[in-house]
Amino acid sequence: MIKYNAGNIRSVAFALERLSVDFEITDEVEKIQKADKVIFPGVGEASSTMRYLKERKLDQVIIGLTQPVLGICLGMQLMCAHSDENNTACMAIFDETVKRFNADTAHKVPHIGWNSLIDTRDWIEGGLNDQFVYFVHSYYVPVNEFTSAVTDYTEPFSAAMRKNNFYAVQFHPEKSAKIGEQVLLNFLNRA
Repeated sequence: MIKYNAGNIRSVAFALERLSVDFEITDEVEKIQKADKVIFPGVGEASSTMRYLKERKLDQVIIGLTQPVLGICLGMQLMCAHSDENNTACMAIFDETVKRFNADTAHKVPHIGWNSLIDTRDWIEGGLNDQFVYFVHSYYVPVNEFTSAVTDYTEPFSAAMRKNNFYAVQFHPEKSAKIGEQVLLNFLNRA
């Protein structure tokens, strides 16, 4: 797991421990490059996080990885080309723009709570369709050609994506009970 200024590294670590998965939290480039699989978690703000990654050249390390990589929440957003959050250039693994939710009387921002996965495909198997997972975010990735699961809050958006060896989820599998564990296992066992 990539060590950087993300807010949910420990909760992801606890989830991996519950699954009896061996892992290491590191920011050492050589260890990241040699890992069988890499998890890129994230809770925080896009521009300061991208600045942190660029200062340490971790953005280029992530882009260059050939093993399976899982981005979680902000990790997924930073894999996109651009974020509307402070007009931030990101890593452009997915050629998508991360947008901010528009709040209204029925939809508060940030979006916090349980939403069901719909239109699941690829590594988010059909058996997870209509299952609930936990979200905490103010920004989202629109549905696109790489979307592996959709959910709806103000409008449909990408709950999960995949492009080649890059996997991503907007929700927090580490906080999504058995369904979240299944998503982590899908990545760990099938990627």
